[in-house]
Amino acid sequence: MTYGICNLSIVPLRAEPSHKSEMVSQLLFGEHFECLEKSKNWCLIRMAFDGYEGWLDAKQYAPLTEEKFSNLNSSDHSFVSDLMEFATAPSNNLVPIPIGSDITGISFFDHRFEGNRTTGIKEKTNLAETAFLYLNAPYLWGGRTPFGIDCSGLVQMVFKLNGHQLFRDASQQATQGETLSFIEESEPGDLAFFDNPEGEIIHVGIILKNNYIIHAHGKVRMDRLDHHGIFSSDTNRYSHKLRVIKKII
Repeated sequence: MTYGICNLSIVPLRAEPSHKSEMVSQLLFGEHFECLEKSKNWCLIRMAFDGYEGWLDAKQYAPLTEEKFSNLNSSDHSFVSDLMEFATAPSNNLVPIPIGSDITGISFFDHRFEGNRTTGIKEKTNLAETAFLYLNAPYLWGGRTPFGIDCSGLVQMVFKLNGHQLFRDASQQATQGETLSFIEESEPGDLAFFDNPEGEIIHVGIILKNNYIIHAHGKVRMDRLDHHGIFSSDTNRYSHKLRVIKKII
């Protein structure tokens, strides 16, 4: 088994070993992983943070020893807390790194970081404030940054920045936490999941106070939420049908 760490700002993770393949997620600076399979130009990886798998361009990461990989797994992690910061490479060139980047192992490839960071588990009340940092970020399938993000990526990153670990996709996140019977039982920071006509979970958002929800749909936005689903003020109709509400923390 071989291991690696992302040493670039944002790197696509693809469904197949091709640059033309669907981007299923992204690695952010400092996120580490194990390589499950290698070809000439690609590596099938499993991310340490959430167990997500995908194909990574072999030119877009730095190798890690098994010892360093294990050290990272057992460390208390620190994440970039500003929308955009910079790391300094050994050549003194600046590497832009987005919010949520993991700077725990930054010394492993001789970079330095002097910006704002967050670490540890935060109160549930902090989730909404973190989510607002992503307001108006454009929707991007597989995205995990303010420059492009999908619905489950938004939820995962908001919880990550507050010290909580969620799976990557909405259908996976729906298996976590405690199910609530009624929307009236929910509180800000709980998650609402939505399904399609076939009953598949296809969307997720973070519940806010006063019956609002923040979610990624075209962009990261706030809409009204009731027992039917999400009601869009732009179209004056429901955009998503409510399936289940989960209390994660």
